[in-house]
Amino acid sequence: MRAAVVTEFGGPDVIKIQDRPDPVPADGQILVKVMVADVIFVETAIRRGQQSQFFDVKPPYVPGGSLGGRVRAVGAGVPEEWLGKTIVGRSIGFGAHAEFALVQDPIEVPAELDLETAVAVFGDGFTALMLVELAPPLHGKEVLITASAGGMGLLLTQLAHQAGSHVIAAARGQEKLDLSRAQGADVVIDYGTPGWEKLVLAATNNNGADIVFEGAGGELGATAFTVVRDGGWFSAHGAPSGGFAAYDAAEAQRRGVTVKGIMDLRADTTSTTVTGAEVIRRAAVGDLKPVIDQVYDLDHVADAHTALENRTLRGKALIRVSR
Repeated sequence: MRAAVVTEFGGPDVIKIQDRPDPVPADGQILVKVMVADVIFVETAIRRGQQSQFFDVKPPYVPGGSLGGRVRAVGAGVPEEWLGKTIVGRSIGFGAHAEFALVQDPIEVPAELDLETAVAVFGDGFTALMLVELAPPLHGKEVLITASAGGMGLLLTQLAHQAGSHVIAAARGQEKLDLSRAQGADVVIDYGTPGWEKLVLAATNNNGADIVFEGAGGELGATAFTVVRDGGWFSAHGAPSGGFAAYDAAEAQRRGVTVKGIMDLRADTTSTTVTGAEVIRRAAVGDLKPVIDQVYDLDHVADAHTALENRTLRGKALIRVSR
């Protein structure tokens, strides 16, 4: 099979197209002919050799997590009824950016949902619903969403708007602000503006945000922490600025701020009850509407990584592997 392979840690140019053996499903696994795969920012950090404390991966490896395609073979213990079905799922040990991948716990895609939408919503939608479940009730709350024009930021904006929050979306540049407003933001703030945190405070009558979904990381994330009100709730789940939002744990305790980090969002450590099937159901009924900006073919996975790192995307990027 053809696959995009990270041959060594480094820039996007380390991603090469290579021929690799087709994977063989073990017990409980299925083999999927990949049609569409997701690509998210954290994959660029892993490719650079970062995030090793969270992801145990070494080159050469095939990147990519969430995928959609048709079931070609099943391992022992998997009903043969899965053969030929169109599914979404997470590849085992990465591996989605290839013609074939192994998946456990597939979710069948309903006929009313196209596959690109299903793949675009599957990973980010799962995390967005987990964050909303972990957070206090959103109705009537001042909710700040940073990196609001990214794939997950837009879904969080939709969910907060549907829940009846006063949504403050922060992003960089007018295009991203316009996109955030179109998804339900009540107030949009360009965090390229010096002192942008004062605009957040002004939008909350100087009370601060009740809930902050912080997806930018770095200094932007640290600044966002300063505008969560005493007794508020703050998630430090994004790191596109080079690291997760830095905050003083002692200050958080003194101010009564509940902080959730990336470990609270891992499927093996979270206390939430969100399932992949629920994500697809919510997408099928229109509660979650991913915004797809660019679709790259398998030969241009490196270009997708470059676009993510250069912050040029408005919403999601996908990889079209086959039809």
